[in-house]
Parts: sequence; structure tokens; C-alpha cells
Amino acid sequence: MRIEELNIPGAYLITPAQIPDERGTFYEAMRSDALEGATGVPFGPRQINYSVSKRHTLRGIHSVRIPPGQAKYVTCVRGSLRDIVVDLRIGSPTFGEHRVNVLDADSGRSVYVPEGVGHGFLALSDDACICYVVSTTYVPGTQIDINPLDPDLDLPWDCPQRPLISDKDAKAPTVAEAVRAGMLPRFDKAGTP
Repeated sequence: MRIEELNIPGAYLITPAQIPDERGTFYEAMRSDALEGATGVPFGPRQINYSVSKRHTLRGIHSVRIPPGQAKYVTCVRGSLRDIVVDLRIGSPTFGEHRVNVLDADSGRSVYVPEGVGHGFLALSDDACICYVVSTTYVPGTQIDINPLDPDLDLPWDCPQRPLISDKDAKAPTVAEAVRAGMLPRFDKAGTP
């Protein structure tokens, strides 16, 4: 597999080496030893989540307070989606910057999202299914939600119509509001050197 760091420190795009034959394809979707070798941070899965979305569904931007923190290994296992990671770590050299990747079931590409970095996606197909392998279990009250339509972030969702979005995400604070409320982690506490 190829593991390449994105423009956001600690975030990586993972592209598996696929082995096709007449029956179909085989590939390793995740190897914790290879991921740890690339990131320098141990990743031990503690919970696996799935969400299934209709086309034009927009979910995110989500993260988890530190502590407990939560790294995510995100893969689209059915359909396709526009995946966006946003650096929410105050003091990071890329604070507020984002990276867009298209994840789809055919490519098997995944994104590693480190602690303190926000994540969201737009479903590009009907019945898109995303898998989150996460480093910590769910702890109520620790979620960080940022409005994915925050005009200051100006994320390139490129949705051809009004996206389907939850009330929770639509009413989430902007990054500026989250900074003023003291909700966001510091870069030095976010598991990234």
C-alpha cells in the first residue's frame, strides 16, 4: 500500500495495492504496522462505525475533544463520496486548511484523520457506505461539530443541489465561534509533534 501525508500534518491518504484475478480483487485495507510506521503514532482500533447515506447527503465536520481524542481511519466501502479533512488544531501551521479526496469502493482508498482534525463528507452516490475505524470508543459530550457550510472555511463540497444535512450539523458553530468558545484542541495536545 502507498501511504502519503496530506497537506495537513498527521493526515494521510492510503491507497492499497490491489491484486486482481478472474474472481475479482484482493487488497489489504488497513495495516496498523504500516500506518504506525508512516505516522509515528500507534493506532489501535477500539470501535468500528458505519454510516449509509443518500446521494447529496452532507455529514460533518466532526472531531472529538482531547481528551479523549479520536483518530479515524475512513474508508468508503460502497459507492463514492467527497471526503474533506479540516485542521481544527489551534496553533497548527495549517489551522483552518482542508484537503479533499474522493473515496470510493472501487479504489479502496482510505484517509487517516489524526486527533484534533475534523472530518466530513458528501455522498456522491445513492446508498454510499462509509466505515470509520476509530481509536477510542464513543464518549458522550466530547464531540466537536463544526458547520460544514461555514463561509470562512468555504469548503468545496461542489454539490449540484442543496445538500441533505442534519439539524445538528446545520446549527453547529463556525470555526470562529468554536475558537471563541474554547472548543478546539491545541496542536501540541493533538497527538502530532
